[in-house]
Amino acid sequence: MGERRRDRPVNLGVVSRLVRKRHLVAEEFVYLRGRTSRVAKVTLPSPSLFVNFWSPERSKSVYASLEHFLADVVAILRDEVAELVRLGASYIQIDAPHYALLLAPETRAFYESQGWTLDQWLSRGIELDNAVMAGFADVTFAIHLCRGNQEGRWLVEGDYEPIARPIFQRIGATRLLLEYDDDRSGSFAPLRHVPDDKIVVLGLISTKRLQMEASEDLIRRIMQASCFVPLERLALSPQCGFASSIVGNDLSIDDERRKLERVCEIARRIWT
Repeated sequence: MGERRRDRPVNLGVVSRLVRKRHLVAEEFVYLRGRTSRVAKVTLPSPSLFVNFWSPERSKSVYASLEHFLADVVAILRDEVAELVRLGASYIQIDAPHYALLLAPETRAFYESQGWTLDQWLSRGIELDNAVMAGFADVTFAIHLCRGNQEGRWLVEGDYEPIARPIFQRIGATRLLLEYDDDRSGSFAPLRHVPDDKIVVLGLISTKRLQMEASEDLIRRIMQASCFVPLERLALSPQCGFASSIVGNDLSIDDERRKLERVCEIARRIWT
């Protein structure tokens, strides 16, 4: 009597109304916004990072090409930015670890195997990033070039020089967050490519190591960077987040607080 008939048609209109789209980070932003009077920064992935979820063999039944796939990714991310702006967000960071991975032959090989050359990854990737950011005049956008962080791991070494000019000069973001917590990131010389309308945030304080960076060493390195970008367009931060995923790094809450206090100490000594 109460058994559902298997041949009963499904009302797709009812189903579509029952399905509620959830945004990627909007709920987290609302939570944070309600707990601080400071400007809350929100982070989103760079669209071309999603090539890690594309397969030339398995994906073509849904997407004719990588370009078609990434076009949908851009649309989703632009919708997310629009929702964040509606909710009051004014500072959005694009996380782009794949650009740094282009520096090393062994990791660059994967990206080139997807069909684009190094130059194409840079030009097309920047174009996609800019498409996500375009049209939101009241938002400060940042881009973070990550070299690995989860569980303290290090993904790639190498100077920024091979990717610096196109990214620094053509990306729409006005904040460049660069990891410089390790000598493996190379020198500050690539900063000479940074145009006058951009601020460089030097990631000099490690979120991977318990060891606290010495204040005088940090000041010395900031002064070295100022040979390429003036102090008024430099800033200081940890090299990455303290927890890139649920796994996180081997630092306690107190360790993290001390690292952030060191950021504030150096900022006061240099910029106030």
